[in-house]
Amino acid sequence: MTLDDILAGLFPNGSDIGVAGAMISGTAVLAGAGLVHVLGITRGQPLGVDEAIVLARRVIEIIKSGDRAPILFLVDSSSQRMSRRDELLGLSEYLAHLAKALLLAEAEGHRTVGLLYGGSAAGAFIATALATGTLVALPGAHPAVMDLPSMARVTKLPIDVLKAKAEATPVFAPGLENMVQTGGIHLVLDDQSPLAPQLAAILERPQAPDQRDRFGAERGGRRKAAEIADRVVMLAASAPQGAQHG
Repeated sequence: MTLDDILAGLFPNGSDIGVAGAMISGTAVLAGAGLVHVLGITRGQPLGVDEAIVLARRVIEIIKSGDRAPILFLVDSSSQRMSRRDELLGLSEYLAHLAKALLLAEAEGHRTVGLLYGGSAAGAFIATALATGTLVALPGAHPAVMDLPSMARVTKLPIDVLKAKAEATPVFAPGLENMVQTGGIHLVLDDQSPLAPQLAAILERPQAPDQRDRFGAERGGRRKAAEIADRVVMLAASAPQGAQHG
């Protein structure tokens, strides 16, 4: 589906959403849910310092408005822009700032929903799609935290070894199905049915703490994350008061 198809399906009564370069910004009214702020990155473009700071500023402006309306973040990107300029300007800090802005919006009462409809990878994926409170996708989306050739360069493991691991565990593998199995993506929307009611149903659910580790355990993609997180919380709660601050 194209971006125009998606917006028409989500907001059949029209919207005030524009695309400038690779960035999406605007508002729309969703039947049954009211005002929705719409942001995102599109056209398979990389996410660099320029895009990250503009998107983060827009999120902060939404928070300051006090309307607590949901934020829909549309994602179709490549990875972060790994140019010398972006790296020298502190790209990782810009990406972290955008991710923290989205986390703050969720904490301040704005439901944040990521909709992955194309590609995304690495830091760009983490700072946008994975930073939203609820991440959904359309069939055909193709996320990757890191592709296997890049993983081979970082880990110094042969590509054949990583391919074997990717077949054995979704944590090592790129792709939509694997990301769903690890719990990173909550659900895949039905692109053969109207999109607006599906988004409205997601927004109608009570706001809840991050459940990705539990989804991963239930789906068999990350069997230990939830258990380890629970143990850490339990140990922290049972520690002597002085030890917690020492």
